[in-house]
Amino acid sequence: MSRPVTVLPRHVAIVMDGNGRWAGKRFMPRFFGHKQGVDALVRTVKACADRGIEYLTVFAFSSENWKRPEAEVSGLMGLVQTTVAAHLAELQREGVRIRIVGDWAAVSSPVRAAWEETERRTAHNTRIVLSVAFNYGGRWDVVQACRRAIAEGVPPEQLTEARLGQFMALSHAPDPDLFIRTGGEVRISNFLLWQVAYSELHFSDCLWPDFGEAELDAALATYAVRDRRFGAVEPSLQAVPRSSAA
Repeated sequence: MSRPVTVLPRHVAIVMDGNGRWAGKRFMPRFFGHKQGVDALVRTVKACADRGIEYLTVFAFSSENWKRPEAEVSGLMGLVQTTVAAHLAELQREGVRIRIVGDWAAVSSPVRAAWEETERRTAHNTRIVLSVAFNYGGRWDVVQACRRAIAEGVPPEQLTEARLGQFMALSHAPDPDLFIRTGGEVRISNFLLWQVAYSELHFSDCLWPDFGEAELDAALATYAVRDRRFGAVEPSLQAVPRSSAA
């Protein structure tokens, strides 16, 4: 059966990997790579919106990233506030709604205030939903969803996959259709473990600060030719039963 020329995912998830190595190749501090990574994120959000993608979720800071050097972590926290100041108005004009997903409890009051302002100012935008996973981990997400379900008194016999999904951090979005990881590593790294069960995976050697429209289009092109059956078999490939002998 012929396939449409363009098959777009509704939801793209990206592990934005390679900022530190990008900076290291230029003999610059790792933090400079993170700053360039913000620019890559802004242009990727715009490119996704221009192509009609409805949801974009990015892995900005994992719950394991607290193990990094204190100076780098502190710089990343400060970068949250400067990014909001520098880019929020621009993204708002682009019709981007921003959601922050992750454990807010461990971050400072100024960072939480920046997140709250971001969500409030973009709440009515509808062109694309950008979910930023910050202090997030896939295992944490499953645990917190179970705890919320228990706290709300959901009986065990009523706790289906669909019901538990309502308590996940990304319950406002459909599961990702396409998962992209930059930086040359081939692993999921505890990102959206529940949600990427049937996502198509695309791994790129491109370091995140260099990611642009060409790399995005290459990932979308690989997605367009994937055969997504979700465990089923195409009717044309099902075995035809043998006729019984007369």
